[in-house]
Amino acid sequence: MTYPTNSRMFLILFLSSLAAFGPIITDMYLPGLPSMTHFFHTSVPKVQLGITTSMIGLSLGQLLFGPVSDKYGRRTPLILSLWLLVIATIACIMAWDIYSFIFFRFIQGLAGAGGIVLSRSISSDLFSGKDLVQFFTLIAAVQGLAPIGAPVLGGILLNFTDWQGIFWAILVIGIILVCTSYQLKETLSSDKRSRESLLNIFKLLGPVIRNRKFMKYVMLLSFSMAVMFVFIASSSFIFQDLYGLTPFVYSLYFAVNAFALAMGNVLSARFSTPEKAIKAGVSGLLSMGILTAWMLLANPGFIYVAVPMLLLLFSAGLTFPSSATLAIECERTYAGSASAVLGTMNFILGGLVTPLVGLGNILWSTAVVILICITLVTLLAISIFKKR
Repeated sequence: MTYPTNSRMFLILFLSSLAAFGPIITDMYLPGLPSMTHFFHTSVPKVQLGITTSMIGLSLGQLLFGPVSDKYGRRTPLILSLWLLVIATIACIMAWDIYSFIFFRFIQGLAGAGGIVLSRSISSDLFSGKDLVQFFTLIAAVQGLAPIGAPVLGGILLNFTDWQGIFWAILVIGIILVCTSYQLKETLSSDKRSRESLLNIFKLLGPVIRNRKFMKYVMLLSFSMAVMFVFIASSSFIFQDLYGLTPFVYSLYFAVNAFALAMGNVLSARFSTPEKAIKAGVSGLLSMGILTAWMLLANPGFIYVAVPMLLLLFSAGLTFPSSATLAIECERTYAGSASAVLGTMNFILGGLVTPLVGLGNILWSTAVVILICITLVTLLAISIFKKR
């Protein structure tokens, strides 16, 4: 296959970086959450709202940048979103209280959504069939790895700086992406762009959302990713506060989970069909989800909780690229809008489950939310495959 725009290597590196940057924004500072409660003189739930508002921003931003890119092309909206992200990151560093921080996190998430939704839209502009599956597998692997790997880097940085230093690192990455984005050539030709008015382009979301087959794959992916977000939101408190892990050891544990999640993404492409990868992933989610919840409720010790969680994330990784690929294949006509809906639902559910794990006993709340998510994933899989 020939590439009339940028080279394949440039696209691989740049699009995967864009896909990773949204989760990096959300999760890189997670090891610093306990210390931020002291810095802002506030409570754990309020600090966790910084995660929630960022995810809400990531959700709404995709609904904005996806349809806009269907009308104006991919390059200009991407550059604008990255510049806004740089400004919002500086504002987070300068936040004067927890409420200003929470607001600037929303803006940061809103801006970061551009890279996530447009990495998928650009891929769908340039690839189809097996090439698209391979590219989505790569993007899903990076996007699945980033939420787990980002706290690892954050934990390492905390050995040398504070939570604001982590945001300085995010700022540097953002500036690099801004500069690189000017090298991207437009991938959506003018004859393929939407002719709707600016106000009407958001109506494109209607037929996408009404596609029941598309939405089933979207919801299956979203609840699978919600399991990952539950782990992200709760693990720093479970393993540092309850089990006494240092930030460095906690980061190492995150690294192991990052590897397991990435392997799940990579191995999903080894199945003969995406459907078989989803079935394997859902089976693992159901069995390991029940075991993880049982261990959390029984609380027998670190290793008994850590191992099932690792296998749970591996199983979730199997479902990510396959369900995303099958979803987008159902809606190629409005790829930008479809990508927006896909990403929005992922982060809406992630934003909803994040504060839930902070209610009451964190071991119990985490177990309950995991059980709810895996139950819904299983029911969706049954609905999708029952006629096959």
